[in-house]
Amino acid sequence: MKVILNKDLNPLGEEGDVREVAKGYARNYLFPRGIALPYTEKTVKLFEARRDEIETRKAAKRQDASGIKEKLEALELVISMPAGANGRLYGAVTSQTVAEELARQGFPTERKKVELPGNTFKSVGKYKVTVKLYESAFAELSVTVQAQVIKTEAREQPARRGRRYQAAAEAAADAGAANESAAAENAPAEASAPGDGAAPDRADAVDGGAPPAEAVPEQN
Repeated sequence: MKVILNKDLNPLGEEGDVREVAKGYARNYLFPRGIALPYTEKTVKLFEARRDEIETRKAAKRQDASGIKEKLEALELVISMPAGANGRLYGAVTSQTVAEELARQGFPTERKKVELPGNTFKSVGKYKVTVKLYESAFAELSVTVQAQVIKTEAREQPARRGRRYQAAAEAAADAGAANESAAAENAPAEASAPGDGAAPDRADAVDGGAPPAEAVPEQN
């Protein structure tokens, strides 16, 4: 059925455009949301009365598109993706990837308006991407796909292990030294006992080392 668009709807058309659509699409989606009106004599007259207003808005859109075109073409997007040593990506850069990066740079863009040569980029390198703006206007911007730097746990493990082992060794050495010191302080006095080559005590020196007196037998 024939309808007149009351609002812009990508990619169907803009406000004031006349389009042929399926009846179910018009009745279930376009009409309930006020996006379009049935093409009748009454609605045609209504849009004829609004023609100047619609053209003014279109002129403003063209001017905005021109400014955005200059900004986009001065921009160079850099997208980092995991890649192998041969430069092949683990995945692919798609129109959605570019649209998300544009949004992060302050240029919200519909995915459908981003066109990539071959639809995807599967290797690191420099590419050209086309972004549709308004009517026939478009911007061509540079996109650099680079390999993402991944810090692996395996590379950091030896250094961590070395520091851990060194700390354990130092702790063990400190514990050994402490045990030796405690053992020295608590050592028994037998180290100075006779028979080990130690000097006799003072009592032995006074007696001159004489043998003990014999016991006197008891008389009956």
